[in-house]
Amino acid sequence: MEIVSICVGPARRIAWHGEEFRTAIFKTPVEAAVIGALGLEGDEQADLAVHGGPDKAVYLYSAGHYPWWRERLPGRELAYGAFGENLTVAGFDDEDACVGDSYLAGSTLLTAVQPRLPCAKLGLRFDDPGMVKLFAQSLRLGVYFRVSKPGRVRRGDAFEKVSEHKLRLPVLKLARLYFDPGLTEEKARPALEHPALSDNWRAMLAKRLRGAA
Repeated sequence: MEIVSICVGPARRIAWHGEEFRTAIFKTPVEAAVIGALGLEGDEQADLAVHGGPDKAVYLYSAGHYPWWRERLPGRELAYGAFGENLTVAGFDDEDACVGDSYLAGSTLLTAVQPRLPCAKLGLRFDDPGMVKLFAQSLRLGVYFRVSKPGRVRRGDAFEKVSEHKLRLPVLKLARLYFDPGLTEEKARPALEHPALSDNWRAMLAKRLRGAA
């Protein structure tokens, strides 16, 4: 796997549909970046209630998703970074990433934590409120990583899986559970009992179960 793009960006205010939003979804490519415990130097998260923090320090999106999106969004310029990701990685398969798996990116050690859930900022980014639903339905969500060892990354660096958690819980399974209208305790149990599941996702799944009861 190879890192084909690195993107960062500050938060800014954007007027959209009669409202003003503060967002950092618009990213700019850079050749290299220092990655600390809370993410890439020069990057910012606008709403820390839903973005950023140690469990969402680095957002990765597969370069393999872009051809699919270009077919479904004809006429749009979809450069790497269009989905607000920090790292775009060629050869990365979302289905292969499990909670607790670790990857080496340059000199940085990253640990897979959770999928990205769509928010209204995607609608703003693509000037289409329907993009939020389309993104969710696509299950081409990308993965959030925790920084287990800070370091530096350059475009063209390898992105290498260096360890796998012994309990195999695909990151995408969390998204499927979250979106499942028939979620039950039995379905959610493997995730809720996983020792590497983040507190945030444990709470979200518990809330979904209460709502389904």
